[in-house]
Amino acid sequence: MMLIGVDPHKSTHTATALDPATNSDQGSIRVDASHAGYRQLLVWARQWPERTWAVENAEGLGHHLAQWLVAADEAVVDVAPSATARVRQLSRGGRRKNDRIDAAAAASVAAMQGDARPVYGETHADSLALLDERRKTLSENRTRSVNQLHALLRELLPGGVPTDLTAAKATTALRGLRPISGTDRVRKTLAKDLVADIKRYDTQLTENAAAMSELLDQHGTTLREIPGVGPVLAARIIGRTGRVSRFPTAAAFASYTGTAPVEIASADSTRHRLSRYGDRELNSALHTVAMIQIRMRSTAGRAYYDKKIAEGKTPKEAKRCLKRRLADLCWRTMTRDERRTAPNESSHHADAA
Repeated sequence: MMLIGVDPHKSTHTATALDPATNSDQGSIRVDASHAGYRQLLVWARQWPERTWAVENAEGLGHHLAQWLVAADEAVVDVAPSATARVRQLSRGGRRKNDRIDAAAAASVAAMQGDARPVYGETHADSLALLDERRKTLSENRTRSVNQLHALLRELLPGGVPTDLTAAKATTALRGLRPISGTDRVRKTLAKDLVADIKRYDTQLTENAAAMSELLDQHGTTLREIPGVGPVLAARIIGRTGRVSRFPTAAAFASYTGTAPVEIASADSTRHRLSRYGDRELNSALHTVAMIQIRMRSTAGRAYYDKKIAEGKTPKEAKRCLKRRLADLCWRTMTRDERRTAPNESSHHADAA
């Protein structure tokens, strides 16, 4: 087995072949970051029938190449830049840095089986992550436009308008407005532009939610059967989680979401405190689900919350316990869904090949 380390850059990629048995450099090549360069790289690598690619930063600059190699049925692992930096620092070259050394360092890290992570082809989870990121941007832009519109209407109308402002309410407020100065006429024009922006964002957000629902239906996820988890939250949880099988246990997933408390032990004293680590977007999604279930008195989540309150927990502590329980439930649900859909996805890839 030959390990081929790749140091990706925006315009070029450098690859170095490393024999893991002897840790010896077997050759190097630099190609353009283009499809023609990818093909040239693959032709060069075919002199070693058994090979594994170790791409540095396969989620960043190396993403396109790594996914192209996976699509070509190549074995690919991702190596973090920090891992290659440690290998480079401990090598005889000291702090020396060039593309060939970086590529060899990536292969070395993969050979040691310490910091390499398998790269898989993109799935519906990646699509949902993109839709979720787009939704966040649309929501932020809409909020910014609404705040600007509030400021303008406050200067155009006595007392402004109510806080629950919508495009329809703003249109009604502007319809009967007669500017008393040239500056007010500019304000009214700008307000109309902002109303048009808000309408566009509302349409785009609706289309975004519909696209999420369609993808979730195609995937057949049962995550939406959990009370409080709608299409948007389901898309966020799946998109931020990715392949749930990378978390071997529910505890590992809870740690990743920041819902597992952090143990603080000193001498004979042991206590737990709120974790500030983990994926904060996932943590926020689970917080939203917990709050919805607490408001829904018929849910198992509300019953669990009431049980913790009866045990002497404060409302905040009980809510944290519920979030931890919800993290376990989401992990079990996504794990079950992934196992159920895995055979179908495998046969689909085989048919496509």
